[in-house]
Amino acid sequence: MRGIWGVLVLVVLVLGGIYGGFFTATEGAGMGATGAFLFALARGALSWKVLMEVLVESARTTGMLFTLLIAATIFANFVNYTSLPFELKEWITHLGLSPIMVVAAMMVIYVLLGTVMEELTMVLLTIPLFFPIVVQLGFDPVWFGVLIVMVIQIGLISPPVGMNLFVLNALLPHVGLGAIFRGVWPMVLVLIITLGILLAFPGISLWLPSMMD
Repeated sequence: MRGIWGVLVLVVLVLGGIYGGFFTATEGAGMGATGAFLFALARGALSWKVLMEVLVESARTTGMLFTLLIAATIFANFVNYTSLPFELKEWITHLGLSPIMVVAAMMVIYVLLGTVMEELTMVLLTIPLFFPIVVQLGFDPVWFGVLIVMVIQIGLISPPVGMNLFVLNALLPHVGLGAIFRGVWPMVLVLIITLGILLAFPGISLWLPSMMD
């Protein structure tokens, strides 16, 4: 416990503050970053060299994220200007597919994309296209958001190219990719079953938000 008490304090502070209503999720991220910075100072693990490396890496990550956000905004405006979502909705309607089958097809696309793309990039590029279709089909946006969170996690841990599997392999180099692939399948199966349940019974996803009205 001595080596992880700082992490536990941060978890309690951030999650407790968010769920307690003291600050938003974005403010919670700032609180967590500030707490981690103070703990690193207290432990003497933050030299000037390390601090500069952290700042440079943070600047690179911020630049990448803002580039994605700007590109996604341009793409979203382009999609809306061309009325593509409405035309896709009309095309899908003429295919004779039920609305739930359309959403299920979107989930399959997300799983495939999640094996080769980072989750934020995937969401920013697909939401401008998929979200208007889902709304026009009459589905609840909150329910669709829950499905997206679930399906992204499935894609990121799905062999053979789920990104989180390679992250885990980098953190545990003594564990081979084959062992990681074999060990992750039960988790993938559980997530797929959960996704199927949420698709079949949207009320499960909407029960808690409905209590906040």
